[in-house]
Amino acid sequence: MFSKILIANRGEIAVRIIRACKEMGVATVAVYSEADKDALHVALADQSYCIGGPEASDSYLNEQQIISAALLSCAQAIHPGYGFLSENAHFARLCRKQGIVFIGPDPDSMERLSDKALLKELVKHTGLTVIPGTKAVSSPEAAMKAADQLGYPVMLKACAGGGGRGIRLIQSREDVEDAYLQAAAEAVSSFGDGSVYVEKYIFPARHVELQILADEAGNVVCLGDRDCSLQRRNQKLLEETPSPAVNDSQRQDIIKAAIGATKQLGYVGAGTLEFLLDREGHFWFMEMNVRLQVEHCVTEMLTSIDLVKWQIRIAAGIPLSFTQEDIPLTGTAIECRINAGSCGRLEMLHVPGGPSVRFDTYLIEGTAVSPYYDSLLGKLIVYAKTREEALRKIRAALCELVIRGIPTNLEEQLCIVEDERFTSGSYDLTFMGNR
Repeated sequence: MFSKILIANRGEIAVRIIRACKEMGVATVAVYSEADKDALHVALADQSYCIGGPEASDSYLNEQQIISAALLSCAQAIHPGYGFLSENAHFARLCRKQGIVFIGPDPDSMERLSDKALLKELVKHTGLTVIPGTKAVSSPEAAMKAADQLGYPVMLKACAGGGGRGIRLIQSREDVEDAYLQAAAEAVSSFGDGSVYVEKYIFPARHVELQILADEAGNVVCLGDRDCSLQRRNQKLLEETPSPAVNDSQRQDIIKAAIGATKQLGYVGAGTLEFLLDREGHFWFMEMNVRLQVEHCVTEMLTSIDLVKWQIRIAAGIPLSFTQEDIPLTGTAIECRINAGSCGRLEMLHVPGGPSVRFDTYLIEGTAVSPYYDSLLGKLIVYAKTREEALRKIRAALCELVIRGIPTNLEEQLCIVEDERFTSGSYDLTFMGNR
């Protein structure tokens, strides 16, 4: 096991990883930008290093500065969290070159599986049903030809990265050129890679994903499914597990298929297979995230399995100590993402309590929310033995949570969990478009 880990991230995920390390008896090193010098993750870590200015490109994306901090602190491993460098194969190779363990998949696997167009070609041979689509297209004309063949509407997606960036819905031939140029430019800005591909638009549908853990010994387990259909502009707002749209038979079948696919792909680490579920109950494979997901904690609440700790153990060569049959998938967990509406300074924070209520955040009184980073303030998660009880619990927790000084989406989240379409479990990806 590692004795010291550097966390190459900020905000609530940096705090989350530091807490897991402390519980494991592992020393921690924080890195921070000039904008985050007073941040909670800096205060919680055993050591900390300023790695640059407030812009992410000068700090949290500065590979050389992060490696230097790891070498200076004698950290044996780097945990990238999510976002920033978490899916950067070049950074993972740089870590390996310096004798530092990157807590995530190996660089070759990351490179192979992070290219969504290439991954779909690989997955076709695993038994999963893949959304019809293309490899990377190099021009608006090529995109138009592919869209004509697939039939409108289609989706244009960035080959690299995720988080809803570099995606455009194309309804007709006249929209292709503008959509291609916009998606490619956004992909370059977000991921440094402007390649995009075209795929058939599955509609109406729900976004359902499966959480995987795989070790070096070839053991693979699936920690159930998450429904992530509550989205605005491809950005997730609320997740729950298990999905109310998936019955027990479907769940067993897709879990078995996901485990088999993960084994065939030779994946090691924590990963997520993402699907669209149509109204006929068919699962269409979209992509695989080769990192920790923002919404990992809703799965932790359902299963009581600490995904961050197991990421660290797997990276240290420790095999999984449980099998698929050991994973409890009973009850319901719901997570609401609490986002800032604008910049501000926190004047007061009151966090709800009670059994099976969790709020992952980096906020402390006086925290300043800057314009440089993601708007996520925290994640409010509850668990209960039934979905009805979980719904009551998340409503109560949202009503009790107080964040003063920073405008948030608390009221919107409360409206969502009180909406009949959500309470009945009959929502899909169109939900936020109808609000």
